[in-house]
Amino acid sequence: MDCRSNKEIDIKPLLEMPAAQKTLEASQTQIVASDLYKELSGFNAFGTTTRILETRYSLGDLGLDSSIPTFVNEFWTARQRAAHSLHEISYRACFKPQLPRFFIQRLTRPGAVVYDPFMGRGTTLLEAALLGRVPIGCDISPLSRHLVAARLNPCKLEEVAKRLQSIDFTWSAEIPMDLLVFYHPETLRQIMALRHALKVKFDSGTDDLIDQWIAMVALNRLTGHSPGFFSVYTLPPNQAVSIKSQIKINADRNQTPPERSVSDIILKKSRALLKDLDESTRTTLSSVFSRSRLLTSDCSRTPALKSGSVDLVVTSPPFLSVVDYAGDNWLRCWFMGIDPSSVAITMARKVEDWEEVMTRVMKELRRVLKRGGHVAFEVGEILKGSVRLEESVLKCGADAGLKPLLVLINDQEFTKTANCWGVDNQTKGTNTNRVVLFQKV
Repeated sequence: MDCRSNKEIDIKPLLEMPAAQKTLEASQTQIVASDLYKELSGFNAFGTTTRILETRYSLGDLGLDSSIPTFVNEFWTARQRAAHSLHEISYRACFKPQLPRFFIQRLTRPGAVVYDPFMGRGTTLLEAALLGRVPIGCDISPLSRHLVAARLNPCKLEEVAKRLQSIDFTWSAEIPMDLLVFYHPETLRQIMALRHALKVKFDSGTDDLIDQWIAMVALNRLTGHSPGFFSVYTLPPNQAVSIKSQIKINADRNQTPPERSVSDIILKKSRALLKDLDESTRTTLSSVFSRSRLLTSDCSRTPALKSGSVDLVVTSPPFLSVVDYAGDNWLRCWFMGIDPSSVAITMARKVEDWEEVMTRVMKELRRVLKRGGHVAFEVGEILKGSVRLEESVLKCGADAGLKPLLVLINDQEFTKTANCWGVDNQTKGTNTNRVVLFQKV
């Protein structure tokens, strides 16, 4: 497939679609493509004008050439912490909540089913629930469920405090000595006590949303770069370094792990996560929670999901081998008793292999989508822009029988996370969100 996005085009013919083509089907998620084109072409919420390019693609076996418009602008804010406080759980390579909100608000109505087959920390699911949509998620990693479930129907702060008081933090077991590079001995004993208390609950099936909440917060506080974490100074909490690397960090900074209160830190983070949660929002979340589903599965095979049951998919898959998900999450997996080597995360090193996997995923997404439903498939610009996965995504989706509608490129300056890594916005990393929008027709 040949695909290019470097030619500016005139959008007017696309905006002048015949009235017969603008008839809405029965599905509530059906959109009029020309209306979306019109909105995107005139978008100016952040003071910049949309550039409209043409993306051409061809399906080699059929010998057919086609093109779709590509809209380039800043479509959602670059500011940190501009979304609901419940989102403030770190996870490597996650997108901003404003991305799924952009598509959920435009392509669905309250009560619609929104699905993310690569749910990660659950950004799409939580944003869908906050907007009164039914969240469905899938991830090959069992860790994902622990990061998502409790935030879809949050407990109250006083419930967290009461449950923490019931945990015997003096419970003692042999501590893993190698983890003392991260933790003060007393802190590690508290972590071990909490880990044991939660394991008893999860293994017996007697855990509830309060236990799940405490586990989720603890996972997020295991390591970080401030006193708000259990550990001594290390990398930001979306990535746990190796023991060998932490030994070097400690030596370079001449630091030793300070004693921390595990209970106090969990309570403080819980307060921060819940600060935006009013009764109206609780009612909204509760109204859709009973219909929510979280699958731990290969998303290319999801027999648990009925055909034609999903209104909208908003997702972002693993990007080739750029992110080491198992390595980043080894400490979180240890805390939850998960063997990271047993999790078959997609780590394709060649574009061709990645396309093969994503085509299988797209075929399954087409199966679970309602007629008229949509897929917003986000990929980053990787390897300094030399690989544009949106070009591969177009081929995968079209081969799977989905109709490409447009490419949206959200182009904005990096903020906090990039600065932590010393990454310049235009030289390294993911400079843009690149979203291909499909429809099942």
